[in-house]
Amino acid sequence: MKPMIFATLMATAMAMTACSSDNETVETKDWSTTTYFASTDAQEQETYYKPSVGYVGDPMPFYDPKAGDFKILYLQEFRPNQAGTYHPIWGLSTTDGASYTPLGELIPCGGLQEQDAALGTGSTVYNDADGMYYTFYTGNKYQPTADDCGEAVMMATSPDFKTWTKSRTFLLRGIDYGYSRNDFRDPFVFKGDDGKWHMIVATTANNKGTLAEFLSDDLKSWTSNGQFMNMMWDRFYECPDVFKMGDWWYLIYSEKHAAVRRVQYFKGKTLDELKACTAKDAGLWPDSHEGFLDSRGFYAGKTASDGTNRYIWGWCPTRSGKNNTAVGANPAEPEWAGNLVMHRLIQHSDGTLTLGEVQGISNKYNKVQNVKAESLSEGAVAQSDNSFQLTGNANVLFNRLGTCNRISFTVKTNGNTDKFGISLVRGSDSKKYYSLVVNPESDNTRKVNFEEEGTEGAGFIGGIDGYVFNRPADNTYHITIYTDNSVCVMYINDVACYTNRIYGIQKNCWSINSYDGAINVSNVEVHQY
Repeated sequence: MKPMIFATLMATAMAMTACSSDNETVETKDWSTTTYFASTDAQEQETYYKPSVGYVGDPMPFYDPKAGDFKILYLQEFRPNQAGTYHPIWGLSTTDGASYTPLGELIPCGGLQEQDAALGTGSTVYNDADGMYYTFYTGNKYQPTADDCGEAVMMATSPDFKTWTKSRTFLLRGIDYGYSRNDFRDPFVFKGDDGKWHMIVATTANNKGTLAEFLSDDLKSWTSNGQFMNMMWDRFYECPDVFKMGDWWYLIYSEKHAAVRRVQYFKGKTLDELKACTAKDAGLWPDSHEGFLDSRGFYAGKTASDGTNRYIWGWCPTRSGKNNTAVGANPAEPEWAGNLVMHRLIQHSDGTLTLGEVQGISNKYNKVQNVKAESLSEGAVAQSDNSFQLTGNANVLFNRLGTCNRISFTVKTNGNTDKFGISLVRGSDSKKYYSLVVNPESDNTRKVNFEEEGTEGAGFIGGIDGYVFNRPADNTYHITIYTDNSVCVMYINDVACYTNRIYGIQKNCWSINSYDGAINVSNVEVHQY
């Protein structure tokens, strides 16, 4: 199904200004017709992948050493789902993260009375010893009784990553090891420095969140190794992922708590040091912003490495009613599942992590588009076609974007507290538009805020949780923004990543703004594919 609504009008209807109206947009094909495009998302999306039917739930990425590509298993969200049996595991493959090959359904749901009536998150490994792929996943019991386990770890194997066979004998239950009967999920398997297979499972013990650990030599028989890590306070760490990168061990997890609900990490030079990060609610955060890797527009992030680069995949949630302000603050919670978003992990010299651009995606957006300043407000001066000086409350409004865009520019602020941002879904007559604002939290820190601006805008939107980062010493910000339909990802200087969903970006105008102080904007470019 095409996401565009066509209507042919007389040439005299072409009087609409280039950047008016932020709800419906105009593109001229020739001098006799005008084509109208509704700003709606495509049924199927390629860069930030969404299947033609339904949405992407929790991803389970895996680098396939035999095929030499990444396989991303995920929970297929049909919306509406079938009652009782839902979230079968589907799959994708990619070599560069720029496009995906659908693999269809790999592991189906069980029957209504089986332990895995509904499937939950897990992980995949390849075993050289027997040439088999192993996927460990969560089996969710439909309407469990007091004697049932609401969640249990199950296993499926495959010789070719095409045909998967569920084990009828393997079943790991929390209740058998002193853990929760109903919270025992998201198994993650990795090989340790000891040569053994390790499995960690998100669960609770004595009403406190914990990651349980199990060990195996053959992936078939597992023994308990106690608690891998206690979670702090009343938290629950979903979708855990443990890996070694350089000299550091990392745990990446998704914080379930409604007040947080973001992807975070801990680090340690050894596994024991990693485990100690939360001992006795210690909270040994790895960096100055508590290990946050992105905004609340990115969840259930898990990683995979090809031996050279490590990448993380998560989902960007959709929003009920396409409400751009339903970003996570109760009661305006986003929906579960959405588009698959991929970032590259950047490891800094001190072991801290940030997220950056994926080269394959950057290479894909290779068609240079004409960038035209449609209007300059008071306080804005054009120095060339793609460089501007903005002072005080000023903006430059640019011509319409396409459906999928790569926007890049550099901002140099004149002082340590100058404030600037970028607005999307903006026209010359817009009563509401949406801005990513680089806000000075202090002389030395910045935070990306999400705001609904305009005469009818709500202002600052708190639920998206802005990303805090250090001000660059030279006050120079290299900014790249990728959009694919309503998914929007912003990168700043390889130190800040901010994923969001903003409906109506495509086919609409945009602006670069200053709010206070003075900024110089240069190298404004837009690429599409």
